[in-house]
Amino acid sequence: MTKKQLELWSPWILLISVLALWQLICTVFNVSEFIFPSPWRIAKQFWEFKEIIGAHAWRTYWVTMAGFGIAIVVGVLLGFIIGSSRLAYAAVYPLMTAFNALPKAAFVPILVVWFGIGAGPAILTAFLISFFPIMVNIATGLATLEPELEDVLRVLGARRWDVLVKVGLPRSMPYFYGSLKVAITLAFVGTTVSEMTAANEGIGYLLISAGSAMQMGLAFAGLLVVGAMAMLMYELFSAVERHTTGWAHRSSQNT
Repeated sequence: MTKKQLELWSPWILLISVLALWQLICTVFNVSEFIFPSPWRIAKQFWEFKEIIGAHAWRTYWVTMAGFGIAIVVGVLLGFIIGSSRLAYAAVYPLMTAFNALPKAAFVPILVVWFGIGAGPAILTAFLISFFPIMVNIATGLATLEPELEDVLRVLGARRWDVLVKVGLPRSMPYFYGSLKVAITLAFVGTTVSEMTAANEGIGYLLISAGSAMQMGLAFAGLLVVGAMAMLMYELFSAVERHTTGWAHRSSQNT
Protein backbone atom coordinates (compact mmCIF):
# COMPACT_ATOMS: atom_id res chain seq x y z
CA MET A 1 0.00 0.00 0.00
CA THR A 2 1.43 3.36 -1.01
CA LYS A 3 1.58 6.37 1.29
CA LYS A 4 -1.26 8.07 -0.58
CA GLN A 5 -3.46 4.99 -0.34
CA LEU A 6 -2.69 4.70 3.35
CA GLU A 7 -3.74 8.31 3.91
CA LEU A 8 -6.95 7.64 2.01
CA TRP A 9 -7.87 4.52 3.98
CA SER A 10 -6.52 5.57 7.39
CA PRO A 11 -9.82 7.14 8.63
CA TRP A 12 -11.72 3.96 7.81
CA ILE A 13 -9.07 1.76 9.40
CA LEU A 14 -9.20 3.86 12.55
CA LEU A 15 -13.01 3.83 12.60
CA ILE A 16 -13.20 0.05 12.23
CA SER A 17 -10.56 -0.41 14.93
CA VAL A 18 -12.47 1.83 17.36
CA LEU A 19 -15.76 0.03 16.67
CA ALA A 20 -14.12 -3.38 17.12
CA LEU A 21 -12.56 -2.31 20.43
CA TRP A 22 -15.86 -0.79 21.55
CA GLN A 23 -17.75 -4.01 20.76
CA LEU A 24 -15.08 -6.10 22.49
CA ILE A 25 -15.24 -4.05 25.69
CA CYS A 26 -19.05 -4.21 25.81
CA THR A 27 -18.98 -7.98 25.24
CA VAL A 28 -16.14 -8.90 27.60
CA PHE A 29 -17.32 -6.75 30.50
CA ASN A 30 -21.02 -7.42 29.82
CA VAL A 31 -21.88 -3.72 29.79
CA SER A 32 -25.59 -3.06 30.10
CA GLU A 33 -27.23 -1.89 26.87
CA PHE A 34 -29.18 0.66 28.93
CA ILE A 35 -25.94 2.27 30.11
CA PHE A 36 -23.54 2.05 27.17
CA PRO A 37 -24.87 0.25 24.07
CA SER A 38 -22.54 -1.71 21.84
CA PRO A 39 -22.08 -0.88 18.14
CA TRP A 40 -24.14 -3.95 17.28
CA ARG A 41 -27.02 -2.74 19.46
CA ILE A 42 -26.81 0.74 17.91
CA ALA A 43 -26.84 -0.76 14.40
CA LYS A 44 -29.90 -2.90 15.27
CA GLN A 45 -31.84 0.05 16.63
CA PHE A 46 -30.78 2.23 13.73
CA TRP A 47 -32.26 -0.30 11.30
CA GLU A 48 -35.35 -0.80 13.46
CA PHE A 49 -36.11 2.94 13.63
CA LYS A 50 -34.55 3.97 10.31
CA GLU A 51 -37.67 5.76 9.04
CA ILE A 52 -38.09 7.74 12.25
CA ILE A 53 -34.38 8.60 12.34
CA GLY A 54 -34.48 9.60 8.68
CA ALA A 55 -37.40 11.99 9.22
CA HIS A 56 -35.75 13.63 12.23
CA ALA A 57 -32.38 13.77 10.45
CA TRP A 58 -33.87 15.55 7.44
CA ARG A 59 -35.44 18.15 9.70
CA THR A 60 -32.16 18.73 11.49
CA TYR A 61 -30.30 18.94 8.18
CA TRP A 62 -32.43 21.57 6.47
CA VAL A 63 -32.73 23.66 9.63
CA THR A 64 -28.95 23.56 10.04
CA MET A 65 -28.34 24.51 6.43
CA ALA A 66 -30.79 27.41 6.71
CA GLY A 67 -28.98 28.80 9.74
CA PHE A 68 -25.61 28.09 8.15
CA GLY A 69 -26.60 29.92 4.97
CA ILE A 70 -27.50 33.01 6.99
CA ALA A 71 -24.20 32.66 8.86
CA ILE A 72 -22.25 32.68 5.58
CA VAL A 73 -23.94 35.86 4.36
CA VAL A 74 -23.62 37.72 7.67
CA GLY A 75 -20.14 36.39 8.39
CA VAL A 76 -18.76 37.39 4.99
CA LEU A 77 -20.32 40.87 5.14
CA LEU A 78 -19.10 41.55 8.69
CA GLY A 79 -15.70 40.07 7.92
CA PHE A 80 -15.35 42.29 4.86
CA ILE A 81 -16.32 45.40 6.82
CA ILE A 82 -14.03 44.60 9.75
CA GLY A 83 -11.08 43.49 7.63
CA SER A 84 -11.23 46.42 5.22
CA SER A 85 -11.07 49.15 7.85
CA ARG A 86 -8.66 49.53 10.74
CA LEU A 87 -11.24 51.60 12.61
CA ALA A 88 -13.93 48.96 12.17
CA TYR A 89 -11.45 46.24 13.18
CA ALA A 90 -10.57 48.09 16.38
CA ALA A 91 -14.19 48.93 17.22
CA VAL A 92 -16.16 45.84 16.22
CA TYR A 93 -13.78 42.91 16.66
CA PRO A 94 -13.56 43.08 20.50
CA LEU A 95 -17.35 43.28 20.75
CA MET A 96 -17.81 40.29 18.46
CA THR A 97 -15.27 38.35 20.50
CA ALA A 98 -17.19 39.10 23.68
CA PHE A 99 -20.45 38.06 22.01
CA ASN A 100 -18.93 34.78 20.84
CA ALA A 101 -17.92 33.97 24.42
CA LEU A 102 -21.58 33.92 25.49
CA PRO A 103 -23.04 30.38 25.73
CA LYS A 104 -25.41 30.06 22.80
CA ALA A 105 -27.58 27.54 24.65
CA ALA A 106 -28.56 30.40 26.95
CA PHE A 107 -30.18 32.16 23.99
CA VAL A 108 -32.57 29.28 23.29
CA PRO A 109 -35.17 30.19 25.98
CA ILE A 110 -35.11 33.80 24.77
CA LEU A 111 -35.57 32.72 21.16
CA VAL A 112 -38.48 30.49 22.19
CA VAL A 113 -40.21 33.50 23.77
CA TRP A 114 -39.64 35.54 20.61
CA PHE A 115 -40.35 32.92 17.93
CA GLY A 116 -42.11 30.05 19.72
CA ILE A 117 -41.41 26.33 19.56
CA GLY A 118 -40.29 25.16 16.13
CA ALA A 119 -37.68 25.76 13.48
CA GLY A 120 -37.09 29.44 14.26
CA PRO A 121 -35.01 29.03 17.43
CA ALA A 122 -33.01 26.16 15.89
CA ILE A 123 -32.18 28.15 12.75
CA LEU A 124 -31.10 31.17 14.76
CA THR A 125 -29.06 29.08 17.20
CA ALA A 126 -27.23 27.45 14.27
CA PHE A 127 -26.59 30.92 12.87
CA LEU A 128 -25.39 32.44 16.15
CA ILE A 129 -22.93 29.64 16.82
CA SER A 130 -21.47 29.40 13.32
CA PHE A 131 -21.11 32.92 11.90
CA PHE A 132 -18.17 33.95 14.10
CA PRO A 133 -15.49 31.65 12.55
CA ILE A 134 -16.49 32.84 9.08
CA MET A 135 -16.34 36.49 10.08
CA VAL A 136 -12.98 36.11 11.82
CA ASN A 137 -11.31 34.32 8.93
CA ILE A 138 -12.53 36.74 6.29
CA ALA A 139 -11.47 39.70 8.45
CA THR A 140 -8.07 38.12 9.10
CA GLY A 141 -7.47 37.42 5.42
CA LEU A 142 -8.19 41.04 4.50
CA ALA A 143 -6.50 42.68 7.49
CA THR A 144 -3.23 40.79 6.99
CA LEU A 145 -2.78 41.82 3.36
CA GLU A 146 0.92 42.65 2.96
CA PRO A 147 1.50 46.43 3.05
CA GLU A 148 4.21 46.12 0.41
CA LEU A 149 1.79 44.44 -1.99
CA GLU A 150 -0.82 47.11 -1.35
CA ASP A 151 1.74 49.86 -1.94
CA VAL A 152 2.77 48.34 -5.27
CA LEU A 153 -0.87 48.09 -6.38
CA ARG A 154 -1.49 51.69 -5.35
CA VAL A 155 1.49 52.80 -7.43
CA LEU A 156 0.02 50.92 -10.39
CA GLY A 157 -3.19 52.92 -10.01
CA ALA A 158 -5.34 50.52 -8.02
CA ARG A 159 -7.87 52.02 -5.63
CA ARG A 160 -8.55 50.70 -2.14
CA TRP A 161 -11.70 48.95 -3.38
CA ASP A 162 -9.75 47.29 -6.21
CA VAL A 163 -7.14 46.03 -3.76
CA LEU A 164 -9.76 44.54 -1.47
CA VAL A 165 -11.94 42.93 -4.14
CA LYS A 166 -9.32 41.77 -6.67
CA VAL A 167 -6.53 40.81 -4.27
CA GLY A 168 -7.83 40.72 -0.69
CA LEU A 169 -10.88 38.53 -1.23
CA PRO A 170 -9.12 35.91 -3.43
CA ARG A 171 -6.32 35.81 -0.87
CA SER A 172 -8.92 35.20 1.85
CA MET A 173 -10.49 32.18 0.12
CA PRO A 174 -8.34 29.54 1.90
CA TYR A 175 -9.28 31.20 5.20
CA PHE A 176 -12.91 31.22 4.10
CA TYR A 177 -13.04 27.51 3.29
CA GLY A 178 -11.23 26.71 6.51
CA SER A 179 -13.89 28.64 8.42
CA LEU A 180 -16.70 26.83 6.58
CA LYS A 181 -15.36 23.45 7.66
CA VAL A 182 -15.31 24.58 11.28
CA ALA A 183 -18.60 26.48 11.17
CA ILE A 184 -20.68 23.66 9.66
CA THR A 185 -19.84 21.35 12.55
CA LEU A 186 -20.77 24.10 15.01
CA ALA A 187 -24.03 24.72 13.16
CA PHE A 188 -25.09 21.09 13.68
CA VAL A 189 -24.25 21.42 17.36
CA GLY A 190 -26.37 24.57 17.64
CA THR A 191 -29.34 22.98 15.89
CA THR A 192 -29.22 19.83 18.00
CA VAL A 193 -28.95 21.76 21.28
CA SER A 194 -31.91 23.95 20.33
CA GLU A 195 -34.01 20.96 19.28
CA MET A 196 -33.43 19.35 22.66
CA THR A 197 -35.34 22.14 24.39
CA ALA A 198 -37.33 24.04 21.77
CA ALA A 199 -38.67 21.60 19.16
CA ASN A 200 -40.96 18.62 18.73
CA GLU A 201 -38.91 17.06 15.92
CA GLY A 202 -35.30 16.76 14.83
CA ILE A 203 -32.36 14.75 16.13
CA GLY A 204 -32.16 16.80 19.32
CA TYR A 205 -35.78 15.99 20.10
CA LEU A 206 -35.10 12.33 19.24
CA LEU A 207 -32.21 12.25 21.73
CA ILE A 208 -34.43 13.50 24.54
CA SER A 209 -37.24 11.11 23.65
CA ALA A 210 -34.91 8.11 23.34
CA GLY A 211 -33.19 8.94 26.62
CA SER A 212 -36.46 9.23 28.52
CA ALA A 213 -37.55 5.86 27.07
CA MET A 214 -34.19 4.27 28.00
CA GLN A 215 -33.51 3.52 24.31
CA MET A 216 -29.82 4.31 24.51
CA GLY A 217 -29.04 2.53 21.25
CA LEU A 218 -31.49 4.82 19.46
CA ALA A 219 -29.96 7.88 21.14
CA PHE A 220 -26.46 6.86 20.05
CA ALA A 221 -27.77 6.19 16.53
CA GLY A 222 -29.08 9.76 16.44
CA LEU A 223 -25.71 11.11 17.54
CA LEU A 224 -23.94 9.10 14.85
CA VAL A 225 -26.31 10.46 12.20
CA VAL A 226 -25.51 14.04 13.22
CA GLY A 227 -21.80 13.23 13.09
CA ALA A 228 -22.17 11.64 9.66
CA MET A 229 -24.02 14.65 8.26
CA ALA A 230 -21.40 17.03 9.60
CA MET A 231 -18.60 14.87 8.20
CA LEU A 232 -20.21 14.75 4.75
CA MET A 233 -20.59 18.53 4.64
CA TYR A 234 -16.99 18.89 5.81
CA GLU A 235 -15.79 16.66 2.99
CA LEU A 236 -17.94 18.58 0.49
CA PHE A 237 -16.30 21.87 1.45
CA SER A 238 -12.88 20.22 1.34
CA ALA A 239 -13.54 19.02 -2.22
CA VAL A 240 -14.73 22.46 -3.32
CA GLU A 241 -11.68 24.01 -1.67
CA ARG A 242 -9.29 21.71 -3.53
CA HIS A 243 -10.88 22.57 -6.87
CA THR A 244 -11.10 26.34 -6.34
CA THR A 245 -7.99 27.18 -4.31
CA GLY A 246 -5.46 24.70 -5.64
CA TRP A 247 -2.95 27.53 -5.96
CA ALA A 248 -2.85 27.76 -2.17
CA HIS A 249 -1.94 24.08 -1.75
CA ARG A 250 0.84 23.60 -4.27
CA SER A 251 3.23 22.12 -1.70
CA SER A 252 0.73 19.44 -0.67
CA GLN A 253 0.02 18.54 -4.29
CA ASN A 254 3.69 18.06 -5.10
CA THR A 255 4.34 15.63 -2.27
